[in-house]
Amino acid sequence: MSTINRRILCATLALALAGLAGGAAAQAPADYPTRPIKVIVPFAPGGATDVLARMIGQKLAESWGQQVVVENRPGAGGNIGAEAGARAAADGYTLTLAAAGFMAVNPSLYAKLPYDPVRDFAPVALLVKAPLLLVVNPAVPARNTRELVEWARANPGRLTIGNGGQGTAQHLGGELFTSVAGIRAVHLPYKGSAPATTDLLAGVFEAQFDNMVTLLPHVKSGKLRALGVSSAARVPVLPDVPTIAESALPGFETGTWYGMVAPAATPPAVLDKLNREIARIVALPEVNERMVAMGLVPAVGPRASFGEFIRSEIAQYGKLIRSAGIKLD
Repeated sequence: MSTINRRILCATLALALAGLAGGAAAQAPADYPTRPIKVIVPFAPGGATDVLARMIGQKLAESWGQQVVVENRPGAGGNIGAEAGARAAADGYTLTLAAAGFMAVNPSLYAKLPYDPVRDFAPVALLVKAPLLLVVNPAVPARNTRELVEWARANPGRLTIGNGGQGTAQHLGGELFTSVAGIRAVHLPYKGSAPATTDLLAGVFEAQFDNMVTLLPHVKSGKLRALGVSSAARVPVLPDVPTIAESALPGFETGTWYGMVAPAATPPAVLDKLNREIARIVALPEVNERMVAMGLVPAVGPRASFGEFIRSEIAQYGKLIRSAGIKLD
């Protein structure tokens, strides 16, 4: 056999082997997962992201027979956990519970981020949308949003509003609230909603503008007073609590959302399998009903739609932040 023919034969065999390897890789997701999956939560335990990660993780573990470990990595408004999730191996075994704050808000609040929410992540599934709740410690002399605004105006600079982290959607929502209301307040960021709520219960500060997951139990027990919700309409779980718009600030509306993302280079077949399974889980009556009871709105859809939604949210929050002149301390 001539040298040329041998080279052609070797090249042909190499291409054939590459094709077989590619075919084997394409079939690999049928076996996925074969070991434990980790879900990074960029906030402290007890908040909405943590509750959702554990809820979905438990069901994934039940259906796939593999352990799902939730790892809390709080700090810097979600940026620390987000960076860890973005830098993880792109094999489907590390996911990140995404929140509007570090995915859509932070790109316009920070001059430099250690990750890019579009370039470094692949969308898996939007889970829920979530209106925010304005609550106060019962010691505050306000029964509704209008009375809180009047009290804050009569006591300039006295009102302190806690939130789940600097640069989160909750922080931005609180900043937007005080800006629209024309009141002075100190915004106090924590490394998660749960520790912020603990200090609100202890009377360390007066009010909290945050998700309902950690606030609802304390509202129902009477330990915190709910003044208003940030959605356009009242929520079923708190039918007697008016919207902030109807109570004090016409047209006011804001909120947040949560989803699941993976490192950008994760195989599409793995992402699709995750999306299908998560959609099935969210549709389960016990999961759906629990989400609604927490003041959340289930919103799972195609992966591509979630990706488009993230990009639109980045643009929308960027416009809002620039127009309102909101900056981090």
